Amino acid sequence: MTAQAFLSLATAFGLATAAGLNAYIPLFMVALLSRISSLVTLSEPYDGLSSWWVIGTLAVLMIIEILVDKIPVADTVNDVIHTFIRPTAGALLFAASTKVIGLHPVLAALCGVIVAGGVHAVKSGARPVVTATTAGVGDPIVSTIEDAVSFVTSLLSVIAPYVVLAAVLVGLSVFIWWYTRRLNRRSQ
Repeated sequence: MTAQAFLSLATAFGLATAAGLNAYIPLFMVALLSRISSLVTLSEPYDGLSSWWVIGTLAVLMIIEILVDKIPVADTVNDVIHTFIRPTAGALLFAASTKVIGLHPVLAALCGVIVAGGVHAVKSGARPVVTATTAGVGDPIVSTIEDAVSFVTSLLSVIAPYVVLAAVLVGLSVFIWWYTRRLNRRSQ
């Protein structure tokens, strides 16, 4: 595997992860950076994202999602609505990021759906718990953290994909350590 392919995969995983938290932040960032810089180059058919109309629409949708996600109960409704949108955004971003390395679009889209869908499932499952345990006070705080993580992950995925890859590997290692420790405690 070439270094470019490796970087494209790291970018794809990072953007799909960010889409699981907020569908529009990574889409907006990729679209805007593709339009105004050389950091992102979108090939057909994904180059349509860099249209000013699409960028404007993504900006409006991003602002709406950011605001609605701060309101208790409305955030849960928002998560239900985005059950299909976030995985779709992840699929689109994964496929667009890996097009240059020739990964089959169906496989790329499936990977994006799985990554973004998994992150979305965790987020949408945790948010009602946050609402219930904090009487809604924690919702805007958690939502702001999620948006910040989505923004930083999106940005790092584009400008420093190795950092995203390292974070994924560390996170996976910590999860495996925690899970095996949990299994060992149960067996005792």
